Amino acid sequence: MAHAPSTSPSPAAPEPRGLLRLLLVTWLWVLVAWLGLLSLSWTLLAMLLHPVLPAAFGQRLGRAVISWGYRFYWVCGRASGLMRIDASALDVLADQPGGLIVAANHPCMADAMLIVARLPRSVCIMKAGLQRNIFLGAGARLARYIANDVPHLLVRSAVDELQAGAQLVLFPEGTRTEGGRLQPLRGGIALIAQRARVPVQVVIIETDSPFLAKGWPIWRLPPVPMHYRLRLGQRFEPPPADDPHAPAELMQALKTHLEHELSR
Repeated sequence: MAHAPSTSPSPAAPEPRGLLRLLLVTWLWVLVAWLGLLSLSWTLLAMLLHPVLPAAFGQRLGRAVISWGYRFYWVCGRASGLMRIDASALDVLADQPGGLIVAANHPCMADAMLIVARLPRSVCIMKAGLQRNIFLGAGARLARYIANDVPHLLVRSAVDELQAGAQLVLFPEGTRTEGGRLQPLRGGIALIAQRARVPVQVVIIETDSPFLAKGWPIWRLPPVPMHYRLRLGQRFEPPPADDPHAPAELMQALKTHLEHELSR
């Protein structure tokens, strides 16, 4: 379930010890290393492709490869026995035409990878520093992901992508959820929806694992198996273009909906 307290918590599984714990930690690190190897391999290839491919083709190729690469990684994660993942609810979005903002809660660092794996047309807004990251940078630049360092350029680029039919992945909190409590939402999502004239589809990410959440060291073994479930929440229509108060009303409705879903 979600990080919010459950009304009927399951009994805690016994902590693995000795050889079993060593094997689980080793297998977890194999998965982490495998993700790093996949990312680095694509980065090296993307560095070569970026200068020579036409921008439009490079963008489509970059987004498709990232999507299928993450999807392959989650298949490996499930096959390892350490993870149980159900993100099939997002498949209905992949085939829908036109632009769409996908707004999700943000329990851990794996959230974007879980969503992008199911949405090959998706574009992410990412920290500008990550576009210089050795594991992510070249692939993100080839896919024309949007940097967050200049706000007015961010909004303009996001609107252009949505009007061209992309699916924009956003985390309205702007940071990972902490302690199961929804963080204050940032209003840019409503402004982008208003200007691009596209709906906002809420995605609820539920997990019982603290792995990659705030304050959890990556080397620490979490309770296993780790469960992740993604389900569709409410869809909000874009705010009326001629109503200056509509974006704030959308943000309030989005906040109320997320708080209700996370408390379930």
